[in-house]
Amino acid sequence: MNTLAPCKMGLALSLTIAISYSVCMLLVLLFPVPAMAFLNALFHGLDFSHLGAFQPFPWTMFLLPLGVLSVWGFLVGALFEWLKNCLQSPANRHRLH
Repeated sequence: MNTLAPCKMGLALSLTIAISYSVCMLLVLLFPVPAMAFLNALFHGLDFSHLGAFQPFPWTMFLLPLGVLSVWGFLVGALFEWLKNCLQSPANRHRLH
């Protein structure tokens, strides 16, 4: 089983979350009506349209969650890789597949 350093796994997950969050935000800005339809479908038909239309908001409302999610992703990825390395059998720790 391949192993990564916990920090590398954390960085990979953090970047994945940051990119996907940014793409999602861009799609909501460009296509608000289809985005609402997708959100409704994603949550099995719950109607989010009662919450109101998407409204413009300052960049801080994008950057703060982006930062929080990126840090959280790094910590979760690093913890996952560390635990995976700890639980891996000693005979297979250095074997590459």
